[in-house]
Amino acid sequence: MIRFVIKRILSIIPVLLAVAIVIFTILYLSPGDPIKLQLGDNYSPEQYQEMAKDLGLDQPYIVQLGQFLYRFFIHLDFGKSWVMKTDIATEIFSRLPRTFIIAAFCCLLQIVVAIPLGITAATHQNGIVDRLCILLAMIGISLPGFWVGLMFILLFSVKLNWLPTSGIEHWYSYIMPIVANALMGIGSLTRMTRSQMLEVIRSDYVVTARAKGVPERTILYGHALPNALIPIVTFVGTHFGRALGGTVVIETVFAVPGIGYYIMDAVRKADYPIVRSGVTLLSLLFCIVILIIDILYAFIDPRIKAQYERGGTRKKVKTSGKGVAANA
Repeated sequence: MIRFVIKRILSIIPVLLAVAIVIFTILYLSPGDPIKLQLGDNYSPEQYQEMAKDLGLDQPYIVQLGQFLYRFFIHLDFGKSWVMKTDIATEIFSRLPRTFIIAAFCCLLQIVVAIPLGITAATHQNGIVDRLCILLAMIGISLPGFWVGLMFILLFSVKLNWLPTSGIEHWYSYIMPIVANALMGIGSLTRMTRSQMLEVIRSDYVVTARAKGVPERTILYGHALPNALIPIVTFVGTHFGRALGGTVVIETVFAVPGIGYYIMDAVRKADYPIVRSGVTLLSLLFCIVILIIDILYAFIDPRIKAQYERGGTRKKVKTSGKGVAANA
């Protein structure tokens, strides 16, 4: 089991390196000149060269990439903003709690709403309730988060004046961003729960339990649901990562001062150090979430744990066999 955890941790390193290299390359090749955007229309060649040197843009691509990777991964130095001249790490970590609150409660809302809907749909297969749950799930999947956010602002802020249009001043300011970010995940998780419950309900051990007269409630919540939740755990973890990524759009729509809004504002200003550091950090958070889910999955499903234990035992037996042959 320890070997499995170490292997999963080590697998994060090449993923993060690949993400950092890709985002750096995309920004490097993107059209537009960040130096001209900051200097405006009136500048001299000397001013241009001086700013290029200050920002490190006078170096070749490979040198700039190496400096970024070295500072980010070795020294954990996110650099300074080209526009605001502020420390990026300080800005990001001051905004991180807002982004994490939206993503965490978004994931919690998906679990609270989608899993009961999926169970209800599975226990009423092909009935009116099942069709209604499927319809609601398809609507949730089909609606883009930014459009839902704009409709929420129009209805609950402009028309009804119930909730603020933007910013995070009170706890209820989080309601619309969380719900708008959660709708698509609710639809996907509802369908996933329904399909897993149907598969488990039709299994032999459930049929045997019914034949023995076990109460339907015990079968559903004591036998079927725990087994159906095993793949759903991984699905929920993936959706938490998607919720983190979705905050980039949602925070922009609702003007929430989180990491997503910070990144989008930096894109508009061509403040590339913020963009590459922010995206790489979000990728790191996503990888950490997936790592935690993989570890939980190994504990929840005994087959995964037994598989790695057998793998270690086989390797030991094979090694000892070679030693015996060599001694002979």
